Parts: sequence; C-alpha cells; structure tokens
Amino acid sequence: MDTPISNISRISLVYQKRLIKLGVKTLRDLFYHFPHRYQDLSEIKSIASLVAGETSTIQGQVSAIKNIRTWKKRINITEAHIQDETGQIRAIWYNQPFITNSLKEGDYVSLAGKVNINKGLYLSNPSYEKIDKNNLSFSIKSLRHTGKLVPIYSETAGLSSRYLRYIFQLLAPSLEQVTDWLPEETRNSQGLIRLNQALNQIHFPASNKTIISARQRLAFDELFLIQFYALWQKTKWQQEKSVKIPFNEALIKKFVKELPFALTESQRQSTWEILQDIGKSQPMNRLLEGDVGSGKTIVAALAALQTASAGYQVAFMAPTEVLASQHFKSLMKLFSQYNLALGLLTNTVSQTGCQAEIMDQNKKQLLGQIKNGQIKIIVGTHSLIQKSVRFKNLALAIIDEQHRFGVAQRAALLDGLPGSVPHLLSMTATPIPRTLALTIYGDLDVSLLKEMPRGRQAIITKIVGAQNRQKAYNFIRQQIVSGRQAFVICPRIETNDKKENDETVLKERRNFTLFKNNLSFAKDEEIKTVKQETAKLAKEIFPEFKIAALHSKLKPLEKNKIMADFKSGKINILVSTSVVEVGIDIPNASVMMIEGAERFGLAQLHQFRGRVGRGQHQSFCLLLTSGASQENNQRLKALLGAKNGFELAEQDLRLRGPGQFYGAKQWGLPDLSMASLTDLELIKQVRREAQKILQQDPELKKYPKLQEKLQTFKEKIHLE
Repeated sequence: MDTPISNISRISLVYQKRLIKLGVKTLRDLFYHFPHRYQDLSEIKSIASLVAGETSTIQGQVSAIKNIRTWKKRINITEAHIQDETGQIRAIWYNQPFITNSLKEGDYVSLAGKVNINKGLYLSNPSYEKIDKNNLSFSIKSLRHTGKLVPIYSETAGLSSRYLRYIFQLLAPSLEQVTDWLPEETRNSQGLIRLNQALNQIHFPASNKTIISARQRLAFDELFLIQFYALWQKTKWQQEKSVKIPFNEALIKKFVKELPFALTESQRQSTWEILQDIGKSQPMNRLLEGDVGSGKTIVAALAALQTASAGYQVAFMAPTEVLASQHFKSLMKLFSQYNLALGLLTNTVSQTGCQAEIMDQNKKQLLGQIKNGQIKIIVGTHSLIQKSVRFKNLALAIIDEQHRFGVAQRAALLDGLPGSVPHLLSMTATPIPRTLALTIYGDLDVSLLKEMPRGRQAIITKIVGAQNRQKAYNFIRQQIVSGRQAFVICPRIETNDKKENDETVLKERRNFTLFKNNLSFAKDEEIKTVKQETAKLAKEIFPEFKIAALHSKLKPLEKNKIMADFKSGKINILVSTSVVEVGIDIPNASVMMIEGAERFGLAQLHQFRGRVGRGQHQSFCLLLTSGASQENNQRLKALLGAKNGFELAEQDLRLRGPGQFYGAKQWGLPDLSMASLTDLELIKQVRREAQKILQQDPELKKYPKLQEKLQTFKEKIHLE
C-alpha cells in the first residue's frame, strides 16, 4: 500500500502526474481518495419505459453507429441506435468520435445517461460499456459505470471519475494486502467491518447499506487516531514533572479585592482550576476558552501573579506585536502596586517595566535580565522562542490565541527548569464547538468563561445593503460628533494584493471553499481595500475627521504608534484589515463597520464585533454587503440571532463544515472523516474505546499494528 504511484505500471506517466496533482502519491493515497457521492444507476429499464428528463440505465444491442460532422457548429456527433425487446432509442455523444472505435454494430452494451427529447427520445452523452450476452451474469457483475451504484470522485483536468473507477477495479486485488490495525475487540464492540472490506465497499458498493457500513468503519478509524493520539499525548504529558506553585491565598484575595470590577463566576471558577493545576507536580495543560471580551486576560494575570510572586518566571506569548504590546501595558497597570519586573520582547521592541516605570531597553540587556531571572514576567511574540532567549526558571507559559501558533512553536516554549517542563495555559477567543473540543483538543483540560463581565452591553448588529451605505456614513458621523470612534474593516490592503497570508481573498477563498458555488462575492475590482477606502473616507466622506490605516505591511513601530494614537483619541476612524481581529481594546470605539461582510466567516465577524462594546457606551456593528445573495444574507443573519460566540461557533461549524472551521482542513483528513467531526455520539464512542485501550496497555505492547499506525499518524498529521 506504500507503493509509489510512479511504480505502478498500469498507471501511465500522464495519469501519474494528474493523480499527484490531486495529492495521490501512493497506492494507499489512491484508495483513500473516496467518492464524494454516488449515482444510483442500478435499475435497468426497458427502452419502452424511458421518460424524458430522467437519468436511466438500459441494456441492448447496437443496431447502427456513425459519426456526423455538423458544418454549422463544427462539432462531431456520434449517433448510435440501441434496441432491446421493447423498442429502440438513439444515443448521442458530442465531440467523442473515438467511440466508433469501441462500439460496433452488433455489440451488446449497457448505457446510462439523461433521457432528452428532440425528434423523439435519445440518451445524451451516456456512459457506456460492453456486456457479453453469452456470459451476462458475469458481465453485469463486472460493470463499472452503469447498472449499479456508481461512485463520483473529486476530479481535476484530464482525470475523470470514469478513469478512477477503471483504475480502482484494476488495482482492487491489492486491497487483500491491507493490514487492519484496529484491535479486533474494538471492531467487535463497535460492530465494524474489516478495513480492506471497507475500502472495497466504499469504491465498489453493492447497496446503500454497504456504503453506510464502509463509511462507519473509515470514519471511526480517523476519529480513533485523533482521539487516541490526543489521549496518548495527555498521558505522556502527565508523566512529565513541573515545579509546584503554592497557592498564595492572601495574595490572590488582595489582588481580586483591589480590582475596579467584580470577577464573574466563570472567571472565579477558571482561576481556581488553574491555580489548583499549577500547584501540582504534574504540568498543567489547560485551554482557557472564552467569548470575545469575557475577561481571559485577568484570569491569566492571576496565574502569572502567583507564579512570579513565588520567584519563578512567566512567558506570555501573543501572535502579533500589537497584541503583545497591549498585554504588556495591561499587565503593567494590573501589577503597578506589586514589586514585579516585567519585560516586552518582540522583533522590533524591547522594554522593561518595574512597578509603573517603563523604559526602552537594549535587547541584549533585556535578554541578560531574562537569563538571570531578574525579569519575572516576559511578554512577547515569536521572539520568545528564539535561541537567544534563555530563561532562568520558567514555570508558566501562557499562549494567547494559541491556534495561531504551530505545534513546534508551542513546544519550543516548554523548555523550563532542568528536569521539568513549564505549566501551559493556552487561551482562545474563538469558541470551539463541543465535538471539535473533544477531538482536536482532547489532550487539554478546558476552562470555560461562559458569561460576560457585568456592565457589558449587547452590541446592536445590522446588515446594511449597498443602497443604505450613506445612512451608515451618517450614523458614523453622529457617533464621532458625540465623542466616539469607529473601526472600518476591509478584506484587502490594496487592489490585486495577492501576497498577504491573512488579509487577502486567498484566505477568504480558503475559508469558503465549500460555499464557492453559492456565495455571490463582489468582483475583485469592487472589493474594498484599506488604502483606497482610507483615501475615499478622508477626502470624500469624512474630511473633517482624522482617519488612519492599519495593516500588516506597516512596520511594527508604525502599527504601535497608530494604535496608541487611536486609543488616545487622536484618530477618529481606523481603517484596517483583519490585524485587529483579536485582542484590541479601545473602550471609546462604538462602531465596527465591516466592508464585504459576506467574505468573512461567522467566527471572524464575531471577533471583529468584539472590538467594540468594551466601554460604557452603546456600540454597533454594521455588516455592509456588496450584492450579497440570499444565501449570504441568511448566513449573516445567524450573527444577528446568536446569543454568544459558543452558539455562533456551532452554527459556523454547521454552515462551513469542520474542514474550513478553525483551519481544520490542514489535518489532511478525507471529507468522509471530516463530516464525522460533527457527530457527537460517534466521537464519545470513539473516545471511550481509545481510553479503554490506553488504560489496559499504555505502551501498546499487545497492539504492535496500532503502535505502528500511530507513529505514521504522528508523522503525517499536526493537530492545530
């Protein structure tokens, strides 16, 4: 099954290249290229019973066949006359003159195609294959394209489902070599068929029932591997050692009492779970999951305070310099009355702060203070995992928006004291549907912030059509005159900008592959860009206001200055790309206007919306659409009706599918298995089976085939 496609003589060089384009490199890849649907052509009809408009299968004899050249349209038409005991019908193919080399008068054939009417009934471009009338039962059993449930595959130029069915049938004997790695007791307890049987049935189904049993087995396999790998990772993690951070009740009570607000019940519960975890010698591996604005930072700050006050170091890693800088300032403010040295380290900025004092630092000097343990809490970006950064006694690593970092990047931060690893607290403001939480994050303990801090008002959200654009501008003007500020989000930086990773239509298309046939996007020249919109708003719409642009092409120092000016009120309107999607806190901003809202995912729109409503003023989110279709508006209305991000995440999962949600397509799983990521009951069953095996045999000594499969899976897949 690991045989390269290039070594299979029955696949020509031309088709090898086409298969590789589909991601098929080995025989195993080929058999795991599953059909995405089936066409039921199993009912053989008599010619006399055919009805126009239906797709039907007939079997009969070719009484005549010829090629005709139409001079008007300059196309080749192949016309055959097929007859059975009940009548005769024409079969017509367009621009396929080679068919006359395959089919001859007197041949018995099986045909399947749409029945059209024009001067009588005819089959339009039907699939065809010969049958041996003298050995009819064998011929019918051997049919690939007609007279049965016919699999339809994802295709590329020059690689049709017809060819794939042909090559699958030729290579089907190879399935006898397939090793079934799933333990027999698991198969039996779940009523699953053997792996080679499942692969055979998924490509050559005898009935809908066999398709279901094949899908059940193959979906179980992939989910089992994800679950087993996550639980196995958790078991390995729990075998590591960390330093115990003793619970300092007096310190925590004092800090909470001095806060200018009361913690929510969820914040209290999550803080308690985290403080209990870091008090153990087993390393914490916890995900703090909370809606936009639910107060994750204060929970992380409490964990950082206890760790740093115990004499150990804390690393706080954020995905962008803007967010890292904001976290640094927030922590400086929170810890202003505590004798804690803080530092900020990014690619362009190095600062330290002790109490309320902040000063620019030479990077080399800051690195020395981190190494000797003088800096207790260090905030930064990817810079924290550079080889030049050495911690003296790192005991807690906090990773904000953890899904934006790769597995290797997160692992690089977990290099703490000799003989131990730091406790790990991951955070995300993107609520994760329960099914994904049980699979992708099965190795994590999860703390949920379910409610919003007291005093947070619901954000009024409106869908604004192109005809009401001026009204939206007038509303923004009223808000700014009243002393408020506004965000304007655009999908692109500039026209024909194709190089950005996170801010171009490339990302949008990746997010919406499943919608490409349904969504009505604006033409490229109509897509709002930051540069054009900034100029337009400044010159034509709001010449009286101060307007600035923010995007990823700006240098970090420029970004920081713009954000500082916006926060201080020097800028009235900030036109930006998705760089403000997470962590930006501007309490005075009351309007979030999103251009081309149909081009963003629901979870991303929810993140944008969460940038406002952070102060005492009523806030608004305006979703501007450009020629949006009914499907787009229906999807956007989900944003209006959802009570919170968790509910919205479930809707987003249903609408986009797990393949697009949260970058899940990166896992490389087949669509068949991706669909199973929404099946909560199946996921629970798989989890129970994985736990059962791990509890009985954590080293997998009794299951060498499973151990080998797990190793292959580990090398192939990264759970992000």
